Amino acid sequence: MELKPTLIPMLLSPLLLASVAHAQPATIDVPGGPIPIRILAQSPADTTTELQVICLFRSSPANTLHGSLTEANEKLKGLLERVRQPGLFMGELGETLLITPPKDSLAAKKLLIIGLGDSQNFSPQRMQLVGEILYSEASRLGVAQPYFAPTILDGGVTKFATGEVAEQVVRGFLRAAAIDAVLGDARGSSGRGVTTLTFLAGAKNVSSTREGIEKAIAGSRK
Repeated sequence: MELKPTLIPMLLSPLLLASVAHAQPATIDVPGGPIPIRILAQSPADTTTELQVICLFRSSPANTLHGSLTEANEKLKGLLERVRQPGLFMGELGETLLITPPKDSLAAKKLLIIGLGDSQNFSPQRMQLVGEILYSEASRLGVAQPYFAPTILDGGVTKFATGEVAEQVVRGFLRAAAIDAVLGDARGSSGRGVTTLTFLAGAKNVSSTREGIEKAIAGSRK
């Protein structure tokens, strides 16, 4: 049977819409914060951004990569594993490493890795320091809209809810932003380096992540 020209767009449109939806994941705005924060259900291996920030536990054979970290490592042709060697990037708490991804690897222009230290004794409270580093490093690099993925689950630690982790990250992030605002006022400058934070989460963890961010925002108003 020959399809009439007028029917072809009607048949193709669902496929096209599905393709567009897949290519452009929806974002969820979390209102009320001094800096706009949104949640994006996307892997840090797939983001197109000026700065993608991820976390890695201490570099040791016991701390293997999973999920999105494996995806990022594969796209980087094993670079994450190669830098996680004795005498190179140790992954100690607060240690940072800035990578310019090779051509045809990650879409992000810059990849910032923040060390988390020992995975065996990890607690969500460590992520406040990570949030502070996230803000200060993005500001130092002149990146107004950084993307952040805690990558705790993909680092092998699964006993904490994503909301617990997100709350502590955003607490640290907003505290660093508040300090920057005070310093800006002292300099007579109202400019702020970071204007929006995009927080990445797995699709099944979006609700918990949002709850954690909301708690952090509420706490910042006290």
